[in-house]
Amino acid sequence: MLESLFGNLTVEKILFYLQVYRQGYPKGISRLFATPVNGIQQQLRRLEEGGIVVSFLQGRTRIYQFNPRYPFLKELKVLIDKALEFLPEDEIKKYYRQRTRPRRAGKPL
Repeated sequence: MLESLFGNLTVEKILFYLQVYRQGYPKGISRLFATPVNGIQQQLRRLEEGGIVVSFLQGRTRIYQFNPRYPFLKELKVLIDKALEFLPEDEIKKYYRQRTRPRRAGKPL
């Protein structure tokens, strides 16, 4: 959907992922979309060089998130939210409704 605007499908997936989950790491993103991790890393590096995302180390894992100082962040997030509205429901369920925290002990299914 935004592939032609951002240059490729991998960047689109990364931006959607970061919008929904707020932060992520290359291996986790690549596992979710079943794509090679090196492609995800290259695009994250490119986005970081452009100032769109920032990264930090959490232990030995490099975590990426949107750069709060990016001048067009608000507009970018609005565009991504609008694009997410047009994704097919099965794709949203498959990729963008994953649990990120463990279930509370004793909570019924």
